[in-house]
Amino acid sequence: MKRQVLLHDARESVVVVEEACPSPGEGEVLVTTRLSGISAGSEGLIFRGLFPEGMPLDASLSAMSGQFCYPFRYGYCCVGEVIQCGGGVQANWLGKRVFAFHPHISRFTARVAELTELPDGVSDEDAVFLPNMETAANLVQDGKPMLGEEVVVIGLGVVGLLTCAILGQFPLEFLGGLDFFPMRRQMALRLGAAVTFNPAEWKDSHALREGFQAAGLAARGADLVYELSGSPAALNTAVGLCGFSSRIVIGSWYGRNNAPLDLGGMFHRNRIHILSSQVSTLAPELTGRWDKKRRLEVVLNQLERIKPGNWITHRFPLSEASRAFRLLLDSPEKITQVVFDYPA
Repeated sequence: MKRQVLLHDARESVVVVEEACPSPGEGEVLVTTRLSGISAGSEGLIFRGLFPEGMPLDASLSAMSGQFCYPFRYGYCCVGEVIQCGGGVQANWLGKRVFAFHPHISRFTARVAELTELPDGVSDEDAVFLPNMETAANLVQDGKPMLGEEVVVIGLGVVGLLTCAILGQFPLEFLGGLDFFPMRRQMALRLGAAVTFNPAEWKDSHALREGFQAAGLAARGADLVYELSGSPAALNTAVGLCGFSSRIVIGSWYGRNNAPLDLGGMFHRNRIHILSSQVSTLAPELTGRWDKKRRLEVVLNQLERIKPGNWITHRFPLSEASRAFRLLLDSPEKITQVVFDYPA
């Protein structure tokens, strides 16, 4: 049996290669992929070659062993069906729909412990968003939004939109968003944001803050700002929107990108807290009551409630992977989520 695998083989270049598909070993199953999703943020950076050389692909995922060194496999949003069970695996796994953190590939073997069984209420399309929903859940837990707080989300890509969708269920006093692209700003409004702005239309963060205040943000500034744009320069915007003793949660991965950060004015005097949020781990103060299993239960419930599968804007066969990745670079304003379809 053969399978097709996506490889990053050079900067701004991907190829699909065919290889033999192994049979499942002891404790493993064979999964045929139905859909896999491209993460526009991290995979867009990787496609452009903006990754730290020699950095592990993902030390927490067995399917992502190795380092960023061409050629390599990448991706972490596979939805499929179990078609064969290895030794020691109960037969009732056969036919189950599952999610796996796995690179783009038409078939793969995995240990059952590495798979998430999908409930009936979560469609294949919704399940593609599982990693980003888990990231959004982690961001909200790390930010600790409180009753009556005022929050701004910078960057309304998929993670930013999912974060808005979760925050929209909170009893916040104000929720605002920032993004360059009109389609994303409109989606955030439908998900609960009171107002969204294009940062390019404001001369500086002071003017932008006044714009938010005219739309309902208190004069004291935001209590909580999420920086999810992928642009390190946006951190200065976040600082400008913050009030005294407020907090900035950074969910972006910047790769090798960097920008000057102004820490000499409002940041210093306002005692602003900056926190890195990364989904591979849970905040230590939560681990007495929370683990990844509990967080995953919340994520599946949110997928069923929000149904982000409706946000998919583009579908490609894996054979057209180059075209899909070029679209990420050339027309980001037209994209919410891109997925690969795999024939039955």
